Amino acid sequence: MSQPIKIGIVGVGKIVRDQHLPALAKDQSYRLIAAASRHGRVDDIANFPSIEAMLDAVPELDAVSLCMPPQFRYDAARTALIAKKHVFLEKPPGATVSEVEDLKRLATANGVSLFASWHSRYAPAVEAARAFLASAKVKSAAINWKEDVRRWHPNQDWIWAPGGFGVFDPGINALSIATHILPAMFITSAVLDFPKNRAAPVAAQVTFRTSNGLPVTMDLDWLQTGPQSWDILADTDQGKMVLSGGGAKLAIDGKIVHDEPEAEYPMLYKRFAEIVRAGVSDVDLAPLQHVADAFMLGKRNVVEAFFD
Repeated sequence: MSQPIKIGIVGVGKIVRDQHLPALAKDQSYRLIAAASRHGRVDDIANFPSIEAMLDAVPELDAVSLCMPPQFRYDAARTALIAKKHVFLEKPPGATVSEVEDLKRLATANGVSLFASWHSRYAPAVEAARAFLASAKVKSAAINWKEDVRRWHPNQDWIWAPGGFGVFDPGINALSIATHILPAMFITSAVLDFPKNRAAPVAAQVTFRTSNGLPVTMDLDWLQTGPQSWDILADTDQGKMVLSGGGAKLAIDGKIVHDEPEAEYPMLYKRFAEIVRAGVSDVDLAPLQHVADAFMLGKRNVVEAFFD
């Protein structure tokens, strides 16, 4: 058996405690030996105030997992890649497409692996949905991704700052699935709802066409109360497909055909170990490119302020 990958984690916040730490604790491919964060700490390992301090003090690190907000990820990733560490990028992989393109170049130049970790692609029913659509003729598709930001991102102001993505923070999860299971698609129009006291949108309505001319719509809402909605629907010649629960459950014409427990982050770390040991990178920019296109083509619609 290969030696465990000695890994450090950077940015100890909610997603790290909820997902990364439990996934790493169960995976024998890794040994978590250090963490760097301005505010958070991980028990029973060395903790540092910055990635620079961590890399200086723990040179034996093989890899780092970067979980800070996307506005700050490029500099940390660049530092790690130049130090010849393999890099795991939380989603979205950067604040801009050009940042991630440069990180790809740096990873190649330094002989290390870079991973853009689209966690929703690893939801349990996504591959089944992809196989179904590959065998069917798709007529149209719709993405409905509606959740309550106050529940999932309480007191996280970075998501409302420039580069924080706003409603596209969860919306890019939908796009990571859609770009994996649907034909290539391109944005034709978008309306982005910006609260007048925020610099990122709280809702968006986006239309696409696929490479063969089929319509796809996307409705994003970050003020959904009650049940949360993470669904991708497709009308096909073999029935109506509903991929629900963020990719957890697949139904065809109302009949459940795939439903398994969620294990996205363990699957992400399994994939990261594979590419590290194979000496390759896995960086798909399609979801991030769609977000960039939505901001470029989108009509800005100012709505009432909230969270004063």
